[in-house]
Amino acid sequence: MSEIERTAKEMIEKGRKAQEIFEEYTQEQVDEVITAVAWAGYSNAEYLAKFSIEETGMGLYEDRVKKIHNKTIGTLRDLKGALSRGIINIDVKTGVTEIAKPMGVIGAITPVTNPVATAINNMMVVLKGGNAVILASHPHAKKTGMEVVRVVREEIDKLKAPLDLVQTVEQPSKDLSQEIMRQADTVIATGGSVMVKAAYSSGKPALGVGQGNAVVIIDPSANVGDAVDKIFAGKTFDYATSCSSESSIVVQEAIYDEVIEKFKAKGSYLVSPEEKKKLGATIWINGAINGKVVCKSPDSIATLADITSEEALKAKCFLVEEKGIGPNYPFSGEKLTIVLAVFKYSDFDEALDIVNRITSYQGRGHSCGIHTTTEENITKLALSAKVSRIMVNQVQAFGNGGFFNNGLPFTLTMGCGSWGGNSTTENLNYKHFINICRLARPIAERKPSDEELFGHYLAKYGK
Repeated sequence: MSEIERTAKEMIEKGRKAQEIFEEYTQEQVDEVITAVAWAGYSNAEYLAKFSIEETGMGLYEDRVKKIHNKTIGTLRDLKGALSRGIINIDVKTGVTEIAKPMGVIGAITPVTNPVATAINNMMVVLKGGNAVILASHPHAKKTGMEVVRVVREEIDKLKAPLDLVQTVEQPSKDLSQEIMRQADTVIATGGSVMVKAAYSSGKPALGVGQGNAVVIIDPSANVGDAVDKIFAGKTFDYATSCSSESSIVVQEAIYDEVIEKFKAKGSYLVSPEEKKKLGATIWINGAINGKVVCKSPDSIATLADITSEEALKAKCFLVEEKGIGPNYPFSGEKLTIVLAVFKYSDFDEALDIVNRITSYQGRGHSCGIHTTTEENITKLALSAKVSRIMVNQVQAFGNGGFFNNGLPFTLTMGCGSWGGNSTTENLNYKHFINICRLARPIAERKPSDEELFGHYLAKYGK
């Protein structure tokens, strides 16, 4: 047995022993543990935000604190009162009783971009089902992962809960993460496509995410000022560390200039064609995103790109006008920076085509949005777009993962369905981490007649 196999085996065994004890907890006891995890994250948000930024060099302190606070209390709101242990539903009509049972030990791969909020959310939804969790942080965020688990274990120790319900890999690596995924009962993978694909090939049930590249339409009926405010807020939040950050906007030609001017008024900088070339050469190297620009401040990106104007160095966001879509037009894809691509359209069918072409290139199945007061356009987009979530008149970066003003579950792990190579289109939540046993009791027979089933069809088409 290799050292990697031995390390993974030891962690899995510790998790199983803790989970066996936890499996006997009542719903009330489980919920106390969940609340303890939430309090550990919430009360240490400032400390953990600063710690994570110092280690990873990514993100903006004030925004990261807000993210940890919002995601933690939002997740706790979703979990509070939800049934996840024992009998969770009795349907008298069908005679079926649903009983929730734990999955076991869950391996959770967490990303470098959001190492705190994702870890706290993962722990809460996994533990809600009576499971144990092993976090495998990105190697560049390993100290943050260890610190998150440390403060959580301190809090759950007050409840005398088994500490090994929550563990973390102290020396994460690709091979060790894969071995944990291979030995765990279920895997949740939030991060890059390589780790998500590894999760799906681990031989264990896996829940992963797809690539983000959110594109948002602004039509002429929109409140333009409100739309720009919300898109700007989402694009600049935490230096675009979220996969849900607005990546491109598609603006109707009649309001195009107004939109650009309102973005400028908020501190956005419209790059020139020459600056666009410099920016592109800085963000992408041999077709891959340059790690030096990911989730970094605008002035550091401008400096790296040798964009030296005072206006650019003071900018809060960069606007890049684009017409093309696909590999030869990288600004149409995911950027993971505070750079917003801007497309122009004439009629709404053209806007729908642009959205579908952009997401087909990168971000298929993830999300898109629209700012409008025209219900017909909302419906057209909803029926046309091959995505799992569509935000209407909302901050895309906030709303995708659930927010206080929409009905989606709070999460940092967003399934993208078959479009994105995932097993679900949902925002991952506690329901994905329970096995449901269905107890079926006998009921009165409900066998339909041939006339009920085939009568209408045969009357129309004959036998």
